[in-house]
Amino acid sequence: MTIAGGPGAHPAPGERGPDFVQSLERGLAVIRAFGPDRPELTLTEVAKATGLTRAAARRFLLTLVELGYVRNDGRIFALRPRVLELGYAYLSGLSLTDVAQPHVEEFVARVRESSSISVLDGHDVVYVVRVPTKRIMTIAISVGTRFPAYCTSMGRVLLAHQPPGEIDRYLGEVDLERRTKQTVVSPDALRALLAEVRAQGYSLVDQEMEDGLRSVAVPIRDASGTVVAAMNVSGHSHRVSIAEMTGEFLPLLRAAAVRIQDDLYAQGSRRDGGGAAR
Repeated sequence: MTIAGGPGAHPAPGERGPDFVQSLERGLAVIRAFGPDRPELTLTEVAKATGLTRAAARRFLLTLVELGYVRNDGRIFALRPRVLELGYAYLSGLSLTDVAQPHVEEFVARVRESSSISVLDGHDVVYVVRVPTKRIMTIAISVGTRFPAYCTSMGRVLLAHQPPGEIDRYLGEVDLERRTKQTVVSPDALRALLAEVRAQGYSLVDQEMEDGLRSVAVPIRDASGTVVAAMNVSGHSHRVSIAEMTGEFLPLLRAAAVRIQDDLYAQGSRRDGGGAAR
């Protein structure tokens, strides 16, 4: 799996391919304008969030209303449940999700800290499995949540196992924003960290995404050995020490990832064997 979603799939930054449909891009931008902190928006707010004119934003919103993806109550627009179909088509075809969920739940029950699995999409990690604890965290995370890959433990695991050319492209394109005083924002320093992650087989990130948030992640591989996802465990720095993360949680995390891999292999073998039998 590559950052760009396939070899040669993207033109250079700022350029669009000859088959690029700008109206589709704008329609998706309107959908993405809504979120957990912005569940309801006015026409003016949508136009401001997307950079569209009011007239263009209005046309896209009314089209989405007619298609059933957005509702309109006078001045206010909001997403309708049908928009979940757009993400469910991906999740329903991702066997990793169903295979991994019980293993992540079992792991969380054992360590009593939150755990997630994510995949790489562009410059971000996207959560495809999430099992939280009852503890309150500042960051609200659920399936579908996206975070910058460079400052997250799962992101670094996924980046570290990209081909060198993809890592070079990523570092040339991404905006390394300082989210906390701990965040690594030097491309050279990040490159060195990715080499270390690849060599040691895990990534520990200490309060780079959010103050107080500490996590460790390991890769999940498919039958060919390719890293297709990453699994982490996270906790508050006041509650979980670095020594506990690496000494107690990391071995259990690695074991859980291996069990997920074994189930993925077995599922693939059954599918292949079934096909051969027919």
